[in-house]
Amino acid sequence: MTRWDESADVVVVGCGYAGAVAAISAHDEGAKVLLLEKMPDPGGISVCSFGGVRTAQNAAAAFAYLKRTNQATAPDALLRTLARGMAALPKRVEALARGAGATTSLRPSPANYPFEGNDTFGFSNIETVDGFDAAHSYRHVRGAPGGALLFEVLMRNLAKRGIEVHTGSPVERLLCDNRGVLQGLAVRSGRVLKNIRARRGVVLACGGFEGDAAMQRAFWPEGAVTPAAFRGNTGDGIRMAQTLGADLWHMWHYHGSYGFRHPDPAYPFGIRTKRLPDWQPGTALRGDVRMPWILLDRRGRRFMNEYDPYVQDTGARPFARYDPATQDYAAMPAWLIADTDGAAMYSFGRPTSHARGVAYDWSPDNSKEIALGILQRANNLAELARATGAGEAALEASLAGWNQACTAGRDGDWARPPTSMMPIAKPPFVFAPVWPVVSNTQGGPVHDAAQRIVRPDGTPIAGLYAAGEMGSVFGHLYMSGGNIAECFVGGRIAGIAAARESVR
Repeated sequence: MTRWDESADVVVVGCGYAGAVAAISAHDEGAKVLLLEKMPDPGGISVCSFGGVRTAQNAAAAFAYLKRTNQATAPDALLRTLARGMAALPKRVEALARGAGATTSLRPSPANYPFEGNDTFGFSNIETVDGFDAAHSYRHVRGAPGGALLFEVLMRNLAKRGIEVHTGSPVERLLCDNRGVLQGLAVRSGRVLKNIRARRGVVLACGGFEGDAAMQRAFWPEGAVTPAAFRGNTGDGIRMAQTLGADLWHMWHYHGSYGFRHPDPAYPFGIRTKRLPDWQPGTALRGDVRMPWILLDRRGRRFMNEYDPYVQDTGARPFARYDPATQDYAAMPAWLIADTDGAAMYSFGRPTSHARGVAYDWSPDNSKEIALGILQRANNLAELARATGAGEAALEASLAGWNQACTAGRDGDWARPPTSMMPIAKPPFVFAPVWPVVSNTQGGPVHDAAQRIVRPDGTPIAGLYAAGEMGSVFGHLYMSGGNIAECFVGGRIAGIAAARESVR
């Protein structure tokens, strides 16, 4: 018989948005809650995000959009639940903000693609938090201000309820009785392994596997991909759920763009290219947005639209193409090429990170990156060809074709927005190898509309719940802010359901 060192009604694993919401919801349902975080600081990938919570005016319209973009990869019941939850989120975010001395805004913002229902969506954002200084409270974070503001609201709501975040407490395994029924968890605390009883339920909100190269190699055709901001999501919850028989889904799908690698091997993150405004097919891009680079594969040829409608999500996908003729990946690395005028426009990179002792700020004019070797210079095409290994004739043809397209105002190869196009003609050329970069993953254990983790036959594993990106419903196209909405909707459902479980 297991000897228990501690007990709680509900144990929540992971303290990002989803774990915090699950803990708050379980507590408000009357449960005694224990909130565990394996890293030394809470926040996970959440605190690096833009912090916009996706909302919907109309649940039926939101469902129509979610169904179209998920391409039958998630059942209707889950999508309807998420859509209804999105419609309720403005009031819920407002209630959390009131409890934390914060103000909110709600603005319309159509979803990324022009499908039925896209115009029902918006964002709920935290605008201010009384007495809050992100640079002081989250000194280990490099990200958008909105992510820290939203997480601070949740941290204040946890504190108001007396819910402590137990950091540095990785869960090593789930514990079951001799019938295989979940009873609790084994948790590492320093050198001590403690057994914690979960009387009612366990909510796994410990993220995906963007920090785990082995799991990526097992599921992604391009192999391991460098994470954009956080090393702590290493598939722990996914593996634990598997030991109890969980089914998996969406393991191929990750939210990712392309970017640079820092020459210092101690810097663990990929650096995404500058975030430019998203655009919708059929709608003109804002006229003042320019992207001064193109991407060429290893043979010196363009292979993608460098500025997809939602490049932060789909920008990584073209890099996965394997060339059977060369028995190698055609564009890993690819080459980002700009000229001297383009390099003077703005910072090419946008570093994000959540890790102690890791911080990098990109220079405004790219000069520091040229000095470090992240970016390089070539005085002419011959130098560029030697440095990249691409043939000079291929490079010359690609740049000539691109410059002609810029003059004509039409990208006949990959349909890049015309107003974003800039000629690349003035040496010295600025170039860099670029790779896919993963922001966060969508794959994990399958769950039902009640957030219960289920087996391959669809039966739920008693007492085990998922929330957040660990098994997201997004299995085809992601929607900006969608995972954050899942954290709030699914986290609330999981926390309440776990609190209402009978004692096992």
